[in-house]
Amino acid sequence: MKEEEVNRCQIQEWYPKFKSVSIKTQIHELPESFIQYLLDDSGPFLLPVSISNDDALPNRIHNPEEEEDYQVSEGSGDESEQPLPPPSFPELELKIKESIKSLGGSVFPKLNWSAPKDSAWISTIGTLQCTTFSEITLLLRASDSLIHDLCHAYDSCTDKSLSRPPSFFLALRKWYPSLQPEMEFRCFVWGQNLVGISQREVTTFYPVLLEKKSNIEWLIRQFYEDQVRLKFESENYTFDVYVTKDERIKVLDFNPWGAFTLPLLFNWEELEQNTGEEGDQVDFRIVESQCGVRPGMKTAVPFDYLDTSSGSGWDQFLRNADEELQQQIRSSEAGA
Repeated sequence: MKEEEVNRCQIQEWYPKFKSVSIKTQIHELPESFIQYLLDDSGPFLLPVSISNDDALPNRIHNPEEEEDYQVSEGSGDESEQPLPPPSFPELELKIKESIKSLGGSVFPKLNWSAPKDSAWISTIGTLQCTTFSEITLLLRASDSLIHDLCHAYDSCTDKSLSRPPSFFLALRKWYPSLQPEMEFRCFVWGQNLVGISQREVTTFYPVLLEKKSNIEWLIRQFYEDQVRLKFESENYTFDVYVTKDERIKVLDFNPWGAFTLPLLFNWEELEQNTGEEGDQVDFRIVESQCGVRPGMKTAVPFDYLDTSSGSGWDQFLRNADEELQQQIRSSEAGA
């Protein structure tokens, strides 16, 4: 994998090309002071002062007694013990507030590559839905997975020369409460050929996919040929799509081939061997029964950035899961 391949998968790079076939998104370049705030773990967990007086946790019970531990008595006189004031980013907050309004009042945040899915638990509603700058900051500040974007994005590159990108961006994506998880799919491109499609949410069996599988495959293949193949410059990569009720395809994301991208119902070796001599061969996999569900894939870590490289814990887990699934299939066929 090359640095340029990783860079192409940054949302601020691919979104302008695919804006017409993606979901509505507003992108802001983040000041370096805000990046340093996200990285700073030397002191207490402080949210920025909101110029709009927004509270990221509006439903919490305020208990002044809990704040006493962070107070310094007036007679202390030791200036070194004085707590630092919370940060403030008024210009960024105003821009984000305007973007949230233009996107209908609710968004979910994402940095260059990844979203803070591992910190959804800290939200008052348990999702990435945000309506204020304070809520967005809370998710970003509480996320460990975003350290990938901030510090480790190029770790798997054979020509690594950067430790981080020169600039970071915050993408605010319109929140659609009606999205159905079973209609999201990951598509695998090898040598600019679409070689595989996988159900994205593999922790649940959705019977409706059995009925729609052939039609969904046709829609995605046509979309790749018409909208993606000639626009995205990498030879090998993955892209995620959503199929709407009226059978339109929306691009959700692009990710590099291998490294931290999850192959879901495949492994990378079989995908690379799936090219064959027939250039139009596509292996489309869905969870076809309750036996095929992979509950271990429901994780707080974003799917896109789990380490599944050879020898990693997740690599072994996926291999064991594949072996168990094949055994279950053989057993059910023998009993039929």
